Amino acid sequence: MMRRLVPVALAAPAALAAAGCATAEPAPNPAQASNPAPNPAPAPNPVEPGQRVCDAGPVQDLIGEKATPEIGARILAESGARTLRWGPPRSAWTMDYRVDRVNVRYDDDMVIEAITCG
Repeated sequence: MMRRLVPVALAAPAALAAAGCATAEPAPNPAQASNPAPNPAPAPNPVEPGQRVCDAGPVQDLIGEKATPEIGARILAESGARTLRWGPPRSAWTMDYRVDRVNVRYDDDMVIEAITCG
């Protein structure tokens, strides 16, 4: 009898966990069906006039170079970014996106692995 209860005991928590992830759509409102909402306004442009914007394309040829202050200054100037963020190996980064920031990841030997914007 105990052998029959074990699979049921294990399946019940899994079923409850899966049910908690389910979403239900609200029932349609008849008043909205005949009077749909207007199109939302376009999202505002995150770049303000005169703001510096990063473009990592022109500096991709520096991948494989040693990460030095001189290379950092060159990446900053050639990418058009206002801020440079160095990314040491195995480091955690915030996920906030900034249009004016260039990110430079390097390995244990200080060799640049990736140059991105954000």
